[in-house]
Amino acid sequence: MKTINIFGVTGSVGLSSVKVLKQHQDKFSVNAITGGNNVELLAKLAVELNAKYAVIANETKFETLKSLLSGTDIKIDCGKGGLLRAAEQEVDICLAAIVGYAGLKPTMRSLKYAKRVALANKECLVAAGELFIAEAKKHGCEILPVDSEHSAMFQCLQGSQNKQMEKILLTASGGPFRRYTMDEMRHITLKQALKHPNWNMGAKITIDSATMMNKGNELIEAFYLFPVSLEQIEVVVHKQSIIHSMIQYCDGSIIAQLGAPEMGTAIAYAIGWPNRLELDFKRLDLFEIAELSFEKPDEKRFKCLSLSKYAVKQGGTCATVLNAANEVAVDAFLKNKISFLNIADICEETINKAQSKNIIVNASELNDICEVDTMARQIAMTLF
Repeated sequence: MKTINIFGVTGSVGLSSVKVLKQHQDKFSVNAITGGNNVELLAKLAVELNAKYAVIANETKFETLKSLLSGTDIKIDCGKGGLLRAAEQEVDICLAAIVGYAGLKPTMRSLKYAKRVALANKECLVAAGELFIAEAKKHGCEILPVDSEHSAMFQCLQGSQNKQMEKILLTASGGPFRRYTMDEMRHITLKQALKHPNWNMGAKITIDSATMMNKGNELIEAFYLFPVSLEQIEVVVHKQSIIHSMIQYCDGSIIAQLGAPEMGTAIAYAIGWPNRLELDFKRLDLFEIAELSFEKPDEKRFKCLSLSKYAVKQGGTCATVLNAANEVAVDAFLKNKISFLNIADICEETINKAQSKNIIVNASELNDICEVDTMARQIAMTLF
């Protein structure tokens, strides 16, 4: 039995992990689970999974959690401190699925206490890539990707030497506005942006997919997860979302990983590796799909992708600034305060202002990242 913590159990990735774990209750023992605001679901899952600890990030929901779990042996906690205390419990696996920058500190802390981090939180590598990788190496913690794209890359590299890799082909659905003109994109509504053609995800990630910031984040993740240069990562728009990513080797061959557009397989691979876990999920029907298509992304219409490349080239905390600005801008869009195209504009202008204020620096510790994140958010909030 492997012990596991699930950070962000009430989100889309967290709920997918629950489906996987319920099929393998003989292999995993759930230690701690955490949620952000959905206290009722957190309590329900804590009982279903026979968890030892339940942590609600929203401190105002603590008494409700206490009431819901009264009469059980489940220990409860709350707030940022509660998340860190949960991260400090020694386990075999920590599944890091908290959405956004909020997941950075507890996941970073988990690197010291977990033998493996199954990483679904993009911001850990986007905002603090160099520090995060260095901390994992320091404590001997494995990092296995849960994002379907990076899981695909990892799977395609099995049995091969990384030095034989020539290029990563990072696939992207293109989102719901792949064929929109710039004029049409000026009139995109929130309702339209929240409807992804292939994936069922949370609101923030769905908007990131629509702007292609999600793919930009994944490009930054790939840069840190695998030993490649920026020039060795190519984004390929593949609208069907069946090929999750590919690796091109030095002999010209390309190995691809295919699967249905759901997270269960990637989660199972990350927590079960080096073994594959049997899953009772719907199988991919190639005859039903019939054809697969590929095209180049348009970085003029989807400026967030080019901004992500720029952040990698600049190095330091440029990606930290980009991530902070994007989180602020997406939140504003979700609240109907700005237009869809304003998201990328705010990200770009925040980077420009951060550079002029010498905020983009080489971070030597997590506090540096936190300070830059705070300053970048303050800049971004002045832009709408």
